[in-house]
Amino acid sequence: MVDSFISYLKYEKRLSEHTCSAYETDLAQFSLFIAEHFETKEIKEATYREIRSWVAELSKKGLSNTSINRKIACLKAFYGFLLRKRHISQNPMLKISSLKTPEKLPVYLEENATEILLDKLKWNDSFKDRRDQLILELFYASGIRLAELINLKVLDIDLFGSKMTVLGKRNKQRIIPMTGSVRLMISNYLAIRANEFHGDMPHLFLTDKGEKLYPIFVQRLVRKYLSLVSTKSKKSPHVLRHTFATHLLNKGADLNAIKELLGHASLSATQIYTHNSIEKLKAIHAQAHPKAG
Repeated sequence: MVDSFISYLKYEKRLSEHTCSAYETDLAQFSLFIAEHFETKEIKEATYREIRSWVAELSKKGLSNTSINRKIACLKAFYGFLLRKRHISQNPMLKISSLKTPEKLPVYLEENATEILLDKLKWNDSFKDRRDQLILELFYASGIRLAELINLKVLDIDLFGSKMTVLGKRNKQRIIPMTGSVRLMISNYLAIRANEFHGDMPHLFLTDKGEKLYPIFVQRLVRKYLSLVSTKSKKSPHVLRHTFATHLLNKGADLNAIKELLGHASLSATQIYTHNSIEKLKAIHAQAHPKAG
């Protein structure tokens, strides 16, 4: 049943490999827990009491509420699947609620730090430097996700039309416009790449050995360069995605337009960026208003 559920997530819901792998791990951990503590042999036989005990055990071990909520979401999806397939007659998750989590504002770079990162660092004409520079520029100029950048293909880039096609979550395509500077950087990068590596390599970005990029490679690359311009604890590709959205909003961009550019399924996911703008207004008010003290 677990295998059927994971296949359903992959091929019908079209969730990412990362999400499917995480859900598979969560179900394996829960199966082990109920077998050890309640002698429940099959996961479909788990009860509300056993699930609640697992949640309590995870909390006792110090797991964050955010991580526990992901495991709760996994079980909700799993038992909902079993109910629809009539493998169970009652859903044991009906009374299980998600735990409260503190609202975290997206971490982003200030405009001056972004300017230093993209315009004032020194780059040479080597393949490595031009690739690294383009990766940083593209994250900020388009707001794409890490997986989307890694899977970008040369054929997804339309230099004449100044746009690129991105394959997002659940295989949903979206078109993102490109600035003139990004278009020029891609053109220069492709010329250098052609001299560095020969053969038919469909993916836009390659490692130093000419292979397709992988997540840790890009995460290390971004952390390296963000460390030069920022003291923030988070230095991930997602910080540049947050920076893209926050700067657009601060410059007056429509929230619905930002939603489409980011590839969010609903506006509620995009609205978190309005909190950054409100916090910025509060800081300006506190600093400038005579009665703010």
